[in-house]
Amino acid sequence: MQTYSLWVILFSWAPLTVGDHPIVCDVLRELARDRSQCLHELSKEGKNNSENEQPTSGCPTLWDNMICWPSSSAGQIVKAECPKFLQMVTGKNGSVFRNCTQGGWSETFVRTDEACGYDVNDTTNDKRHSYLLKLKVMYTVGYGTSLVMLLIALGILITFRKLHCTRNYIHMHLFVSFILRALSIFIKDSVLFSSNDVTHCDDQMVGCKTLMVFFQYCTLTNYSWLLVEGLYLHTLLVISFFSDKKVLQYFIIFGWGSPAVFVTPWAITRHFLEDNGCWDININPAIWWIIRGPTIVSILVNFILFVNILRILMKKLKTPEMRGNDMNHYKQLAKSTLLLIPLFGIHYIVFALSPEDNSSPTMEIKLSFDLALGSFQGLVVAILYCFLNGEVQLEIQRKWRQRHLNNWFWMRPSLSSSFSSGTSGLTHMTKAGPLEQGRGTSWKASVI
Repeated sequence: MQTYSLWVILFSWAPLTVGDHPIVCDVLRELARDRSQCLHELSKEGKNNSENEQPTSGCPTLWDNMICWPSSSAGQIVKAECPKFLQMVTGKNGSVFRNCTQGGWSETFVRTDEACGYDVNDTTNDKRHSYLLKLKVMYTVGYGTSLVMLLIALGILITFRKLHCTRNYIHMHLFVSFILRALSIFIKDSVLFSSNDVTHCDDQMVGCKTLMVFFQYCTLTNYSWLLVEGLYLHTLLVISFFSDKKVLQYFIIFGWGSPAVFVTPWAITRHFLEDNGCWDININPAIWWIIRGPTIVSILVNFILFVNILRILMKKLKTPEMRGNDMNHYKQLAKSTLLLIPLFGIHYIVFALSPEDNSSPTMEIKLSFDLALGSFQGLVVAILYCFLNGEVQLEIQRKWRQRHLNNWFWMRPSLSSSFSSGTSGLTHMTKAGPLEQGRGTSWKASVI
């Protein structure tokens, strides 16, 4: 019964202690220390008894998987304080009693869980644990779906050479950042939370810590490329002429290099000042702000860019010179700008500055918003900026028609001479068709 109660307490409290002190690894470490000390006393006692060669009366030292009971004489009532690991979990202390009888130790007078401030019949923690498991299933489905669609979208943009332009190159890098973020989350979950295994609490697991560094880098990289998307579109609307090639080079350096500038000092600081467990729990707020600070800054900057882009577009719509096709063009552009919310990650602004406190009443809402909805962001981006992209659809249709005509042509070899010039003309027309004609300034201002 003691063993069952122990693991019920630990694993029902486990999801509640994530991010706060006490943490599960510290609790298990304290439990292992108590067990080791008790077994050491029991070993010494057994050695002394074998040397004296006299049977001992009373009750020997007992480890009941929670508390170490010292050897006592028959008839004594032994008092023990609540174990330290339970005090770390509940923040309460109490006393537990046992009788040492002629037949050995009796059961505890008061159940250990009740005396130490934990009620195993309380369903609050069970509901919280169930909620977190459902949340994990939801964001796993979200990241899995996003991963598949992003890989397909990335393959399309890479395959069709006519789609190779600065705007789509930036989209490709953003897709890769979403892919890496999803993969890092799957790998992290498989290592840390695939079972009730707590081996990640070992401070010597270099591989586990390296995984967490990779996870933080992928997360920051995703935010940095969301910021690049915002900076690029804002540059298109504000600056008339600039070198796309040079801008792309600077953006690549910034998108993949800037996260390392913050993740590296975070890893070094964790190693020297907070080298606990697998670095998956952030206890020291000052160290965590090395990662959280740049993330919040990128979200706020993208929000400012988003608002300014809307202001520019609304200003253009109100000018009296806007008539006919130009007016329709900017109206379409304004509608497209509303779709920038997933591209810029504007939804993150809702809880960007909220405190990371698990006791906060908004924590469950924040987790649902960031994990459940955020996991589908890659899927939305892939659909809006690849599958619904007009240029992508035209190019796919052109390739399909070209392949269909080639198959039809080769199935009729007798007509090859009469159709050779016609297919050549068709190829020439598609190369100079609407896709290429839209590569002036108009496509630069286009979002989709």
